[in-house]
Amino acid sequence: MKFVWIMVFISTLWANEFDTAVAEYREGNYIKALDIFYALAKEGDSQAQFNVALIYANGKGVAKDHYQAMVWYEKAAKQGNCDAQYNLAKLIVQKAEKGDTHAQERAKEWYEKAAKAGQKEAMNELALLYIKGRGVKRDERKAFALFKQAAQMGESSAQANVALLYAWGKEVPHNKIKAYENFKKALAQGKNEVSSSLEKLCKESSWACQKSEE
Repeated sequence: MKFVWIMVFISTLWANEFDTAVAEYREGNYIKALDIFYALAKEGDSQAQFNVALIYANGKGVAKDHYQAMVWYEKAAKQGNCDAQYNLAKLIVQKAEKGDTHAQERAKEWYEKAAKAGQKEAMNELALLYIKGRGVKRDERKAFALFKQAAQMGESSAQANVALLYAWGKEVPHNKIKAYENFKKALAQGKNEVSSSLEKLCKESSWACQKSEE
């Protein structure tokens, strides 16, 4: 019983430290926040590891250091932190040399892990790899399934992408009404860049736009 009490006490202490670091960060005291997060991160706290990476990636109070960001994202990612898995994959792609297929393959693995954990942005990015055939064999149908899953979860980029495939995909059955509906959903979330595609759709298939508004 005493052992359990000690473990609870330590967990509570760590939680208090984490909350203190969050408060310091929100106050703009990034170095103080980093010091606390770093101490917790070294003890294996995955969320603290993620926050250390985030601070280095964004250069909050320190010089941007993508190497350190990648190191700490990977530590958190290996513990199953899906946000770290997603950010690590994004960073791998951003820092990869043009045509570096190995980097794309690494990114794909982390996107997959995050997507399986329900990270909707990772689903969209993984789908983009399948659309472009980067690090994977090009597969529009697989991309569409991932876009659709993320779109149903409210991911605006995925809504735009699923609309594009419904409207003009090569390997996906066209459904202009669903294309219109998904363009509208993306637009409602601030994806103003879909306006031109929506306009094009309504010029080509005005009946679909009119029917959706009924």
